[in-house]
Amino acid sequence: MFCKTMSVVSQVILKADDELRYPTNGELTSLTQFFQTGQQRVRIATTLAENEKKIVEQASKRLWQKRPDFISPGGNAYGQRQRAQCLRDFGWYLRLATYGVLAGDKGPIEKIGIIGAREMYNALGVPMAGMAESIVCLKEASLALLSQEDATAAAPYFDYIVQAMS
Repeated sequence: MFCKTMSVVSQVILKADDELRYPTNGELTSLTQFFQTGQQRVRIATTLAENEKKIVEQASKRLWQKRPDFISPGGNAYGQRQRAQCLRDFGWYLRLATYGVLAGDKGPIEKIGIIGAREMYNALGVPMAGMAESIVCLKEASLALLSQEDATAAAPYFDYIVQAMS
């Protein structure tokens, strides 16, 4: 389970206990900062979750406009089944970014499977540049629904996925 609150608190406590000391001022400050951004992280995650269908539709439409070769004969998203799998993957990556936002950390993105996903796409012959481009479209559709402040907070989680796919 990726409950950042528990993991941040647990990490601070376990590290201090391992060193037979109280948490440092720096550790306590990091906890304070994490808790202060909690409402924003939940607000972002709620917006993304409530708008998943809209985000996926907009992102896929944008991707197909930019890269019609993906849905043309011979493309990785050609045919109803392949296109449905792409849309399913869009939803999965949106959830993955949302998990990172909620945790305030990129750890869940990596732990849940970004590395395994990259290996899978390589094995299937899916062009990684196309995957990165699809995540950029997902990011743009997602951030368009957020305030500037919330978009700034959420963007790094999408960027991390794009970087992993590049």
